[in-house]
Amino acid sequence: MVAGGRGMIGGAVARRLRQAGHEVVLAGRGQGVDLALDFNALPPQGELVRRLRGHDVLVNAVGIFQAQAQQSFDAVHVKAVAALFGAAVQAGIGRLLHVSALGAELGGSTAYFDSKGRAEVLLRQLPAPVVIVRPSLVFSPQGASSRFFLGLATWPLLLLPGGGRQPVQPLHLDDLAEALARLATCAEPPDTLEAVGPRPLPLRDYLRELGAALGRAPRVASLPMAPLRPLLPLAARLSGGLVGADALRMLEAGNTGDPDGITAVLGRPPRDPSVFIAAPEAARLRAGLRLRRAVLALRVSLAAMWLGTAWVSLWGYPREASHALLARVGLHGGVAEAALWSGALLDALLGIAMLLLPRRRPVYYAQLALMAGYTVLISLWLPEFWLHPFGPLLKNVPIAGAILALILLDRAHGPGDR
Repeated sequence: MVAGGRGMIGGAVARRLRQAGHEVVLAGRGQGVDLALDFNALPPQGELVRRLRGHDVLVNAVGIFQAQAQQSFDAVHVKAVAALFGAAVQAGIGRLLHVSALGAELGGSTAYFDSKGRAEVLLRQLPAPVVIVRPSLVFSPQGASSRFFLGLATWPLLLLPGGGRQPVQPLHLDDLAEALARLATCAEPPDTLEAVGPRPLPLRDYLRELGAALGRAPRVASLPMAPLRPLLPLAARLSGGLVGADALRMLEAGNTGDPDGITAVLGRPPRDPSVFIAAPEAARLRAGLRLRRAVLALRVSLAAMWLGTAWVSLWGYPREASHALLARVGLHGGVAEAALWSGALLDALLGIAMLLLPRRRPVYYAQLALMAGYTVLISLWLPEFWLHPFGPLLKNVPIAGAILALILLDRAHGPGDR
């Protein structure tokens, strides 16, 4: 059983085990799983033991990088892990593997590291051995952090905290998946494995390696953090935790380890960051990065349009002229003023939602609905705007096309599979 089998690491481990001829049960939430298992709402212990019986190996690859209201580090990383592995021991599962994190420790530098450390302490108290794997920074073109680093690596100038001197030791996902598959089936696995790449290197050099593979040679400059620290909570919100106070503390703490352990498990050194991206994959990644930037440009430009419209409605356009237009729709006095403010605030909310909300598809549909409503009202009461030389209504056609493009192209956001 692979818990978190629809996630990046769990999915890669499951594929590797199936390729080796093993029967694999994917446990998680949502579609595409063999066994429904939500770490935020596990079934009672007796039911959990019943579901786990009959399995030979349990691999737990469930994890979240940023806590949210509906899923906390304590619930997902500590309580659920303790319940799952306690039930696994009662169910008689012979091999137990847990994916933790390099840097996990009690009272760690972040809530993420602390929760991972508390889970390790609980697992070591079980009456059965648990193999704990501590991955470093994992590279995969499908991973959120890797996509973020790839995007950075293609910019001509990188502004990095501390000039990007923080040490990292990235590991390719394929090597991590192979190591976990071997640990699941080998005769005598180690108690703990630091899953790291072959060599530590500064973050700036790692980004340069990625940039070189994509045909870029970014320059690096130091980013002063003191004036930017108040903005870190907002940055964490916008980036899903990839940029923020916790991410900065993780970088400053370092993320390196001894590669001898994973070299022994793999029977070879893990691949070097300089060969993470093969030439055929580089072309595909460049195309994907161009698409992401186009989507971002559409989002920002549309958000600016909604926010600008709100400002113009309230302060830029003469209030008397606005009331005159609303009078032709049948709105007068206080009702017209309320309608003006309501419309402007709705426009502003849509613009802010475009920038901040992790789930944006409902916002896109709301924009289309609002535009359709405005268009119908103006067409009925102010039809001359269709013939205006600046085309205020005709511009709705390409704007609607841009919103439809975002519906089709903007990737799914929000909490990932657990």
